[in-house]
Amino acid sequence: MKQTLKDLTRKSVFLSMMLLACSGIFAKSQTKWAVNPELPMSVRMCQSEIIRNPEGWMLDFSTKLKWNYCHGLECQAFLDVYDRYGGDYLYKYVKQFADTMINENGRIYGYKKTNYNLDHVNSGKILFRLYEREKDPRYKIAMDTLRAQLASQPRTSDGGFWHKKIYPYQMWLDGIYMGSPFYAQYAATFNEPEDFADVVSQFLIIAKHTYDKKTGLYRHAWDEIKALPWSDLKTGQAPHVWGRALGWYMMAIVDALDFIPENQPGRDKMILILNDLVKILPKYQDQRTGAWYQVVDMPEREGNYLEMSCTPMYAYAIAKGVRKGYLPEKSLSIAQKAYQGILDNFIVVDDKGIVSLTRICGVAGLGGRKPYRDGSFDYYVNEIVRDNDPKGVAPFIMLCLEMER
Repeated sequence: MKQTLKDLTRKSVFLSMMLLACSGIFAKSQTKWAVNPELPMSVRMCQSEIIRNPEGWMLDFSTKLKWNYCHGLECQAFLDVYDRYGGDYLYKYVKQFADTMINENGRIYGYKKTNYNLDHVNSGKILFRLYEREKDPRYKIAMDTLRAQLASQPRTSDGGFWHKKIYPYQMWLDGIYMGSPFYAQYAATFNEPEDFADVVSQFLIIAKHTYDKKTGLYRHAWDEIKALPWSDLKTGQAPHVWGRALGWYMMAIVDALDFIPENQPGRDKMILILNDLVKILPKYQDQRTGAWYQVVDMPEREGNYLEMSCTPMYAYAIAKGVRKGYLPEKSLSIAQKAYQGILDNFIVVDDKGIVSLTRICGVAGLGGRKPYRDGSFDYYVNEIVRDNDPKGVAPFIMLCLEMER
């Protein structure tokens, strides 16, 4: 951890080139790495990302070490591809990231429990597979640390986790994805079945408080004490249905269900929520591209745009939901339309075969930083839009795996 950024960069480039060379799946042209266009799209996108980010800590446009939910999100997708197609370079890439961020005592670099930030839990999901294979106690210590955060995470009066300590009495749809699938997997992996009721309750509490009767969708967040300018004085809800927030929630449902026992009370309600959303989402799906908008329920409003994190998130959740039996088979066509629309309209491949996903919202939130994030339509549509943001790339990789089955 005392290495300089320059040293880490030199090391990362060298190790990454070694990994790519040993993998045997990249073509080399004029000393620059190229991606084989004959490989599945999920693999091509992983390889493209590794070329852009030779080491895992560089993901999410990072210039320094950071335990960030985006890194874990994309590394998780890499492990999914590894599980499906193999390729030791993918596993080594993720393991190298974990070993860079977790020291010999199991301490996570830069992590502070008392921040009570649900975002910091998400990257813990990659540690389950690393620990299962390596049996390295550092990974278990790190997982235990994140689980301990959830044990004392501040809550709303009805038991919902605050999104962060700095956002008191607020639940965000984003936070359900950040914390609940990890919570469910930990309970299943380490035999703590008493926790499943709390896992399920997080989904149901936020559904109750963010549901928008007018659209049948869910607003970005809920402020229990209605203290902030963005919160409705009657409901405490945020003003709009933000695309990615709803995507986080849908992905959280299908991923957490992998670990929640079938007889767990409330599990059926999670599946019902998913079904109801999938019945409504086609109403807001762009007919030409199959994509969804940044502000989902205002597709016709000037300035709105088709956004490439929410679109693969919805399509992934739908495709996986069909595969797992939570959704009817006919729903798959919704995901297929979105997938083909992404390939036809939002994927760019350069002359080396390197794949880029375009039109991804870089960031959006509520309150907090300056300038104040007021949750207005104008706020959402004017945040930065960029290519290859992990919040779009990782769900796209996971969608590709579903479509490649």
